[in-house]
Amino acid sequence: MNQEMMISLGSLFMVTSFTNVLATLKTIMISKKIMNPVYLIVFVDAAIFASVLTKVVGSTGLYFTLAYALGRTFGVFVGGKLEDTLGLGIIEVDLFLNEGVKSTAIAQRLREEGYTVNHFLARGNQGEKRHQVEVVMKRKEYRIFRDILSEAGIDDPTLKIKSISKIEGKITVSRL
Repeated sequence: MNQEMMISLGSLFMVTSFTNVLATLKTIMISKKIMNPVYLIVFVDAAIFASVLTKVVGSTGLYFTLAYALGRTFGVFVGGKLEDTLGLGIIEVDLFLNEGVKSTAIAQRLREEGYTVNHFLARGNQGEKRHQVEVVMKRKEYRIFRDILSEAGIDDPTLKIKSISKIEGKITVSRL
């Protein structure tokens, strides 16, 4: 394998990785109904894909096919990490505790951070009293919620986390 072929394979790997990151972001944005950037992403992805496809189809041997396949795999990995970092979307977190004093303190601390919080008595397994704290927040701010739980000495709580597609009304989903 000569130097020119190595550069071509490396370039193919990087470009394919990049397009797969774009495809992952496109899928995430469509699922979160963030449509405006999707059109540009699709255009760029299609243009790159067309040029990459001609390179892979016109090549001989498995090197270009392997570089393409590895690039796609690496792109999915990077796209997943990027999605975790961006934390797009809104979630509803329901915290269930047996101890009312701690649940009240956590609800108040979340309100101090600027979140809209619902705190009420619920019935758990066998009808036993449980305290539920319900908060709606940006997904990327979930770490703040976990930090507040850690400050309160709660390490392994019962949580229910749901993705929210739309909010209407007076609910604060972000820190003030």
